[in-house]
Amino acid sequence: MISEKLKGRGAQSNPKNRFDRLHIEELEEDNEFIDDSVDNLRKVNTVFYKDYSKSVISKNDSYDLDFNYSFNPYRGCEHGCVYCYARPTHEYLGFSSGIDFETKIIVKEDAANLLEHEFKKKSYKPETIMFSGNTDCYQPIEKKLRLTRRALQICLDYRNPVSIVTKNSLIERDIDILKKLASMNLVTVLMSITTLDKKITVSMEPRTSTPEKRLKTIEILSKNNIPSGVNLAPIIPGLNDEEIPIILKEVSKHGGILARHSMIRLPYSVKEIFIEWIKNEFPDRSSKILNKIREIHGGKLNENEFGKRFRGEGKLADTINNLFNLSCKRLHLNEKSTELNVNLFRKAHNKQFEIF
Repeated sequence: MISEKLKGRGAQSNPKNRFDRLHIEELEEDNEFIDDSVDNLRKVNTVFYKDYSKSVISKNDSYDLDFNYSFNPYRGCEHGCVYCYARPTHEYLGFSSGIDFETKIIVKEDAANLLEHEFKKKSYKPETIMFSGNTDCYQPIEKKLRLTRRALQICLDYRNPVSIVTKNSLIERDIDILKKLASMNLVTVLMSITTLDKKITVSMEPRTSTPEKRLKTIEILSKNNIPSGVNLAPIIPGLNDEEIPIILKEVSKHGGILARHSMIRLPYSVKEIFIEWIKNEFPDRSSKILNKIREIHGGKLNENEFGKRFRGEGKLADTINNLFNLSCKRLHLNEKSTELNVNLFRKAHNKQFEIF
């Protein structure tokens, strides 16, 4: 048990960095990006660092993903989800995947300009770009920095399709741009919902929007003719798998037409973070939940193999996947095509747009 829990944080410790020869010093001048409005109760302040990367689009070669390119203006995520598979990427920066991941955020201030630079390349071929392929592009600091909004405007200027996944209702701020993209079949939005239990959400995803607000966001997007739905992820057997039908029902009731799902996987030190959390929050159920996670991943807590990592394997995994698919069919989710238009892309434009 943890003697004094850190308020508003998912991780409660910093596991050892597997690349411990690397180290980054905190620079005082980078503190200009601290957003004191996010949470006055926190005991560990968030520090924001400038990222001087020269590129902003990441390419993947995973055949079990439905996108090839992702856009991430932030590295690390203050949402603090305890299960986040992206946590170990912070170790490449000399940080820990624990508290560091959610309190030391790397900011790509020039993200929108870098994205436009990619679009201007002769070699660029238009494809759907996933916003939040790694960390959430609408995490709290986005309210102040507006990097995602600027990038969406660039996508609109060049008519490049966008797919967005987020846990934050802040996306409602950008309805004006999203409506224009949607009118040309250039955008889809998935709100990630793990549970409808607010108490679990506060503990497991401490700085995200409440489940009620996420459902309301789906409703608002739908009423503005923006194709939207849910990313039910991760499914944690023994904790939230029984909620699948009710979550999908609520999504459908709020106008959602899309649904995706994936199983929990716990790479590297995420295992330590999740085990610490589950034993602290559900001491009487933790062993059962961990054993069920092992059951869907061939006896392990993580699965990296393409084709298996998101769906799991075995009888329990099949039961969960079937429950999801049958619920979607009953609620008429995923019946409409969501293939976005790549034929409207234009290389150059002269108009200046107001993005604020």
